[in-house]
Amino acid sequence: MTLNAPCSYPLYNEALLPQWETARAPIPYPQAKTHMEERARAIYEGAEREQIWLLEHPPLYTAGTSANSADLLTPKRFPVYKAGRGGQYTYHGPGQRVAYVMMNLTERGKDIRCFVNQLEGWVIDTLASFDVRAERREGRIGVWVVKADGTEAKIAAIGVRIRRWVSFHGISINLNPDLSHFGGIVPCGISEHGVTSLHDLGIKASMAELDEALLTAFTARFGAVSDNNQR
Repeated sequence: MTLNAPCSYPLYNEALLPQWETARAPIPYPQAKTHMEERARAIYEGAEREQIWLLEHPPLYTAGTSANSADLLTPKRFPVYKAGRGGQYTYHGPGQRVAYVMMNLTERGKDIRCFVNQLEGWVIDTLASFDVRAERREGRIGVWVVKADGTEAKIAAIGVRIRRWVSFHGISINLNPDLSHFGGIVPCGISEHGVTSLHDLGIKASMAELDEALLTAFTARFGAVSDNNQR
């Protein structure tokens, strides 16, 4: 739905300098979900800045609000959590960069379609820095690539929730996860296309290199960040 929704944000606003933070160790999903909800509430109340939180999770599946139970093929393989975000089932695990995006859309036009378009563009720009051509597809959630054999595969997922015009949840990019772990679900309800990663495409980038590309692409689309911390 976002293919034809061009939009942009002012690149600098002193009041909108999100905190950019990177987790040093994998974060359990319930802990991350609690943090997002608390941070989103604090942003709405004006008590905290926006935050972009980069992390990895232990292997797990999450179910969005549109998840079909038939798409959970091996329910006992990994823990399954109700995410509360839009979308269906997805996998998170080591080797996948998750970026949770807690931003105040009241200050950014209150345009959800524009916001999702920008998140997609952020992922596409990030992957372009590794000479990977990633694209949107009408009617399909996420970001897609065409592999050398001509097949299409999903390399990044997008799922957000908006509460009182503050976003949480966000994006995930497959750097080098165990792709067999996606076999326990029908990712995002799409069975006719596969899943890939940067390493699967022959791009042997590190997580630090991916994070640097994410930061560069984010500031080009959304503006400056206030800091770049690890915790």
